[in-house]
Amino acid sequence: MPTAVDHIPITSDYAEIARRPLDPEQCALVVIDIQEKLLPPIFQKDQLVRNAQLLIRAAGILKIPVLASTQYAQGLGGTVPEVASLLTGTEPVDKTLFSCFGSDAFCSSLKRLPGQRTTLLLCGMESHICVTQTALGALREGYLVHVASDAVSSRTEWNWKIGLDRMRAAGAVISSTEMIIYELMRSSSSAAFKDLLPHLKG
Repeated sequence: MPTAVDHIPITSDYAEIARRPLDPEQCALVVIDIQEKLLPPIFQKDQLVRNAQLLIRAAGILKIPVLASTQYAQGLGGTVPEVASLLTGTEPVDKTLFSCFGSDAFCSSLKRLPGQRTTLLLCGMESHICVTQTALGALREGYLVHVASDAVSSRTEWNWKIGLDRMRAAGAVISSTEMIIYELMRSSSSAAFKDLLPHLKG
């Protein structure tokens, strides 16, 4: 099924950004609103959860800091247990605005991360609402943004795709869970590859 992005020319600036290799020392992972009451109607929800888990495991092994958010947790529940159990030491920032960048607490946490974190890796939901608005906010703040397309989703397939289209048009690199992880690991001889291989085979 064709989507709007088929008609968007790829500029030289976008191509230059897409050519830059991911560096674990410059990345932070943002896990957006994978919540108990939001998850059940999500398109391909099992894939989203599995790939979010993979990204969180990879972040832990590669020492990439992780930030997480919830959207009005009082009404929509906390992070689903299978994801929350991997977020050790990470307390999700609860927000009411859809963009994580609308939260002062999130922005403060991001600025306090160690090192020069210039690239944000995004996963979560919904693709066309909170993920897109967070990606746009990050781009406006000067961050490079990579979106794991198979670790984000929406209630409908169309909104999942149109969210990806909008983010790509704005300058975010649309990637996949394995593409991100393998690029960060760089080599099959790395210790990270050996640690992650059992999960990648699952």
